[in-house]
Amino acid sequence: MSNKLIIRDCCFVWGQRTYLMGVLNITPDSFSDGGVFNNSTAALAQAQAMVAAGADIIDVGGQSTRPGAEQITLAEELDRVLPILQILRQAIAVPISVDTTRASVARASIEAGADIINDISGGTFDLEMLPTVANLDVPIVLMHIQGTPQTMQQMTNYQDLMAEISSFLANQIVAATAVGINQNKIIIDPGIGFAKNYEQNLEIFRQLRSLKALNCPILVGASRKSFIGRILNQPDPKARVWGTAAACCAAIAQGADILRVHDVQEMHDVSLVADALLRKSV
Repeated sequence: MSNKLIIRDCCFVWGQRTYLMGVLNITPDSFSDGGVFNNSTAALAQAQAMVAAGADIIDVGGQSTRPGAEQITLAEELDRVLPILQILRQAIAVPISVDTTRASVARASIEAGADIINDISGGTFDLEMLPTVANLDVPIVLMHIQGTPQTMQQMTNYQDLMAEISSFLANQIVAATAVGINQNKIIIDPGIGFAKNYEQNLEIFRQLRSLKALNCPILVGASRKSFIGRILNQPDPKARVWGTAAACCAAIAQGADILRVHDVQEMHDVSLVADALLRKSV
């Protein structure tokens, strides 16, 4: 793979350091911060705070993908995302990604100033997604999932977890490049917590480096998730910062390039130290 990607005048050099994607959920029902940032004033303040804390990308999501989350209408997703996106674009310089599985939301978001599409379905929920992203000529994050957020927790049966994740992602990389997406603009995500049970989430961390064979940067989103809560016996997602820090450090040790996190300041410190310890180029 190419060792770098330029997004909105920001140069991402893979392998040199860990990049942070700050989570900005503009939803009423996300698992750890639903209803907190779903107005323009709060969303802007949080985005600016995350950039100041060291976020390299801000990831805006208008549709909750927590287990059991109901699918909202296209109109509602657009109404949530676009006004916030337009405000953010005027105020922050870092790249903005939009967490969506809908091609029409992807197109409208890029036209409103977003730079990256982050698709939890890996381009499988909306068959227009990959051609749309190819036409827009922007980077895309392809994540592994089985089922949908409504059904995924009942779809955790695998014969060989990492082989099946790798095969799904390889197929989606082929599908993406076949419609014209440059492979250098593809980022992969194993989908921690998406159709994976507790033991499977841990296995992904232990075997993450095997995904390097796909020759794409790897994004890991473990922040505040339930497997950390189980280890810590901590039901409050916001109280899982130290557990998230350990998971982030493990991901870096196994080759992660981007961490998708809620607690940017804390994970910025974690990544600085982990990079110094684990990356020879730093």
